Amino acid sequence: MSKKLGYVSLGCAKNLVDTEIMLGVLKDNGYEITDTLAEAEIIIVNTCTFIEKAKQESVNTILEMSEYKQFGACRGLIVAGCLSQQYQEELFAEIPEIDALIGTGSWNRIMEAIESINEGHRICIMDSITNIYNERMPRMQTTPTYSAYVKIAEGCDNGCTFCIIPKVRGSYRSRTIESIVEEVERLAAMGVKEINLIAQDTTSYGADLNQGKPMLVELLEALIKVEGIQWYRLLYLYPKYFTDELLDIIVREPKICNYIDLPLQHINDDILRRMNRKDRKADIVNLLQKVRSKASHVTLRTSLIVGFPGETDEQFEELCDFVKEVSFDNMGVFTYSQEEGTPAGAMTDQVPEEVKEERYHTLMAIQAAISEENNRNLEGTAHEAIIEEISEDEQGHLLAKGRLACQAPDVDGNMYIEDCEGLAVGDIVPVTVAQGFSYDVVAEVRKEA
Repeated sequence: MSKKLGYVSLGCAKNLVDTEIMLGVLKDNGYEITDTLAEAEIIIVNTCTFIEKAKQESVNTILEMSEYKQFGACRGLIVAGCLSQQYQEELFAEIPEIDALIGTGSWNRIMEAIESINEGHRICIMDSITNIYNERMPRMQTTPTYSAYVKIAEGCDNGCTFCIIPKVRGSYRSRTIESIVEEVERLAAMGVKEINLIAQDTTSYGADLNQGKPMLVELLEALIKVEGIQWYRLLYLYPKYFTDELLDIIVREPKICNYIDLPLQHINDDILRRMNRKDRKADIVNLLQKVRSKASHVTLRTSLIVGFPGETDEQFEELCDFVKEVSFDNMGVFTYSQEEGTPAGAMTDQVPEEVKEERYHTLMAIQAAISEENNRNLEGTAHEAIIEEISEDEQGHLLAKGRLACQAPDVDGNMYIEDCEGLAVGDIVPVTVAQGFSYDVVAEVRKEA
């Protein structure tokens, strides 16, 4: 029996780590991972359910993959992740092509699902949501060899009224410092140079292990001692536990990128209260002022929601004014998605879809102008950059694509180098920004004296 397996991983980097763990288990059990889905006898779709668009993408992908049961080699379709956790009964009933469902706490039982398929049975595996991977779990890296995501915690206790994540991912639970360090050491030995630390709420790391006191600074102090890793980047840093000590180590430690990702969601106090966010405008402004007061520039990224129930024109204007004032380097904007099972989903003062869309485009236009100005201000400044791709144009000239240390993978812009002779994929090199555009920059390799 062929043991070729294909996969599609949707949603965030946290979901991707779960996919890599499942692939690691399967590889250890003799499965060959193929990029040619038509050849795969088993196909796994790891799904996302964060917002309505993500749900629809997940369902469409499941249906697309199910066609390989008719036109390809597929004899087993496995659906894992958040959508399967939230809609297990509906998925099994409405999409008969699905052979196995695996919940967010059950990825370690992937072989059990395949064995059931081999025996001709459908199976639904849903354990209590308390699982989290550790350094002993096999993992097949799907990101480029030089860069990896490391999940330091799972679940969330914040209870934001718009978010379904606590219901599908469980309560907050941190890995130990020792477990994370051991995994990073193994990745470094494999040639990884960039580690992106992720969790639903990274700044809360360790609070559940340490009587309510977060331990992110202690984790970073342990990680920077690992040889071979050149960049650490922190993603999803909620403001509540963003301490002065955390800001100091980000600015002070060369291995930690001067990059802060703060998912603020809004700035109006009434909206923040209805969202059940733990910070208020004064807290956020105070934190941002501390960041901007540092001698070295710190890249600021945020994510915002427009069209939350009850959001007035005045509250939206306040958000726009805030974005103009802060001048974020990078920003993601989402139109509010009414999710069933959430407190905000049951609110009666929902904002019309056309208003949400108009506000989305207005805010993105504001940010596009800010990003272009910020990137132009980078012209002439020195940075480190990682090379991700080298290609050749029609005239035979080489072009390198990559990222500055202030650009996160998958969500931020790119950096391009035209004169890239001698560079290789995975190199981290000194560069000077030559031109800045709305989202991307052009740089030149800086010759060190």
